[in-house]
Amino acid sequence: MPRHPKKPRRLIADGRVYLWTLRHSHSVANGGRSCCETLTLYPQPAGTGGPLRIVFTEGPGRYVPGGAPLGSGDVGYGRGASLNLHEPGAVRALLDAASTRGWQPEGRRAVEIDGWSLLEAAAAARAGATDPAGPKE
Repeated sequence: MPRHPKKPRRLIADGRVYLWTLRHSHSVANGGRSCCETLTLYPQPAGTGGPLRIVFTEGPGRYVPGGAPLGSGDVGYGRGASLNLHEPGAVRALLDAASTRGWQPEGRRAVEIDGWSLLEAAAAARAGATDPAGPKE
Protein backbone atom coordinates (compact mmCIF):
# COMPACT_ATOMS: atom_id res chain seq x y z
CA MET A 1 0.00 0.00 0.00
CA PRO A 2 1.49 3.39 -0.95
CA ARG A 3 2.04 5.93 1.77
CA HIS A 4 -0.20 8.98 2.04
CA PRO A 5 1.60 11.89 0.29
CA LYS A 6 0.75 14.44 3.03
CA LYS A 7 1.82 12.27 5.97
CA PRO A 8 5.15 13.46 7.44
CA ARG A 9 8.14 11.20 6.86
CA ARG A 10 10.84 10.42 9.43
CA LEU A 11 14.54 11.18 9.03
CA ILE A 12 17.35 10.53 11.50
CA ALA A 13 20.46 12.69 11.11
CA ASP A 14 23.36 12.87 13.54
CA GLY A 15 21.33 11.13 16.23
CA ARG A 16 18.42 13.57 15.97
CA VAL A 17 14.95 12.69 14.67
CA TYR A 18 13.09 14.97 12.24
CA LEU A 19 9.71 14.73 10.60
CA TRP A 20 9.59 16.23 7.12
CA THR A 21 6.96 17.20 4.59
CA LEU A 22 7.03 18.45 1.01
CA ARG A 23 4.38 20.78 -0.38
CA HIS A 24 3.86 22.15 -3.87
CA SER A 25 2.13 25.52 -4.21
CA HIS A 26 1.37 28.17 -6.81
CA SER A 27 1.36 31.94 -6.75
CA VAL A 28 0.41 34.60 -9.25
CA ALA A 29 2.85 37.49 -9.62
CA ASN A 30 3.59 39.93 -12.42
CA GLY A 31 0.81 38.47 -14.55
CA GLY A 32 2.24 34.93 -14.50
CA ARG A 33 1.85 31.78 -12.47
CA SER A 34 4.82 30.50 -10.47
CA CYS A 35 5.42 27.11 -8.82
CA CYS A 36 7.08 26.60 -5.44
CA GLU A 37 8.26 23.54 -3.52
CA THR A 38 8.58 23.87 0.27
CA LEU A 39 10.47 21.23 2.21
CA THR A 40 9.84 21.55 5.96
CA LEU A 41 11.79 19.68 8.64
CA TYR A 42 10.45 19.52 12.19
CA PRO A 43 12.97 18.62 14.95
CA GLN A 44 11.61 15.93 17.29
CA PRO A 45 10.35 15.54 19.88
CA ALA A 46 7.88 18.32 19.19
CA GLY A 47 8.71 21.57 20.95
CA THR A 48 12.49 20.99 21.02
CA GLY A 49 13.19 23.26 18.06
CA GLY A 50 11.58 25.37 15.38
CA PRO A 51 10.91 24.08 11.89
CA LEU A 52 13.30 24.59 8.98
CA ARG A 53 11.61 25.56 5.71
CA ILE A 54 13.67 25.18 2.54
CA VAL A 55 11.87 26.95 -0.30
CA PHE A 56 12.43 26.51 -4.04
CA THR A 57 10.59 29.12 -6.13
CA GLU A 58 10.51 28.84 -9.91
CA GLY A 59 12.57 31.42 -11.78
CA PRO A 60 14.73 32.00 -14.86
CA GLY A 61 16.97 29.00 -15.47
CA ARG A 62 15.32 27.07 -12.62
CA TYR A 63 12.64 24.43 -12.71
CA VAL A 64 10.07 23.51 -10.08
CA PRO A 65 7.59 21.31 -11.95
CA GLY A 66 4.31 20.13 -10.61
CA GLY A 67 4.56 16.81 -12.42
CA ALA A 68 4.85 15.62 -16.04
CA PRO A 69 7.05 15.64 -17.98
CA LEU A 70 9.37 16.02 -14.98
CA GLY A 71 8.70 14.23 -11.74
CA SER A 72 6.95 15.61 -8.71
CA GLY A 73 9.50 16.95 -6.25
CA ASP A 74 12.18 17.62 -8.85
CA VAL A 75 13.99 20.96 -8.53
CA GLY A 76 17.06 22.16 -10.34
CA TYR A 77 18.80 24.42 -12.76
CA GLY A 78 18.09 24.12 -16.48
CA ARG A 79 21.77 23.32 -16.97
CA GLY A 80 23.19 22.07 -13.71
CA ALA A 81 22.47 20.65 -10.31
CA SER A 82 19.14 19.03 -9.45
CA LEU A 83 17.51 17.00 -6.68
CA ASN A 84 14.31 15.05 -6.12
CA LEU A 85 12.87 16.29 -2.85
CA HIS A 86 10.94 13.05 -2.32
CA GLU A 87 14.23 11.19 -1.77
CA PRO A 88 15.39 10.97 1.87
CA GLY A 89 19.03 11.28 0.75
CA ALA A 90 18.28 14.59 -0.95
CA VAL A 91 16.48 15.84 2.17
CA ARG A 92 19.47 14.81 4.31
CA ALA A 93 21.88 16.58 1.95
CA LEU A 94 19.83 19.80 2.17
CA LEU A 95 19.65 19.50 5.97
CA ASP A 96 23.43 19.07 6.13
CA ALA A 97 23.97 22.07 3.82
CA ALA A 98 21.66 24.22 5.97
CA SER A 99 23.50 23.11 9.12
CA THR A 100 26.85 23.95 7.51
CA ARG A 101 25.49 27.45 6.86
CA GLY A 102 24.59 27.90 10.51
CA TRP A 103 21.05 26.56 10.99
CA GLN A 104 20.66 25.10 14.48
CA PRO A 105 17.81 22.64 15.18
CA GLU A 106 17.55 23.89 18.78
CA GLY A 107 16.34 27.34 17.65
CA ARG A 108 12.79 28.05 18.81
CA ARG A 109 11.61 30.01 15.78
CA ALA A 110 10.80 28.82 12.29
CA VAL A 111 13.62 29.50 9.84
CA GLU A 112 13.09 29.87 6.10
CA ILE A 113 16.01 29.41 3.71
CA ASP A 114 16.10 29.94 -0.05
CA GLY A 115 16.69 26.40 -1.32
CA TRP A 116 18.63 27.63 -4.33
CA SER A 117 21.41 28.78 -1.99
CA LEU A 118 21.81 25.16 -0.83
CA LEU A 119 21.14 23.23 -4.02
CA GLU A 120 24.62 22.95 -5.52
CA ALA A 121 26.28 21.89 -2.25
CA ALA A 122 23.52 19.38 -1.53
CA ALA A 123 23.56 17.95 -5.06
CA ALA A 124 27.36 17.61 -4.96
CA ALA A 125 27.20 15.84 -1.58
CA ARG A 126 24.44 13.59 -2.89
CA ALA A 127 26.41 12.75 -6.04
CA GLY A 128 29.47 11.89 -3.94
CA ALA A 129 27.39 9.62 -1.72
CA THR A 130 25.82 7.74 -4.65
CA ASP A 131 28.80 7.56 -7.04
CA PRO A 132 30.01 3.92 -7.14
CA ALA A 133 33.55 5.18 -7.76
CA GLY A 134 33.41 7.13 -4.48
CA PRO A 135 33.71 10.83 -3.79
CA LYS A 136 35.50 13.03 -6.30
CA GLU A 137 38.81 14.50 -5.14
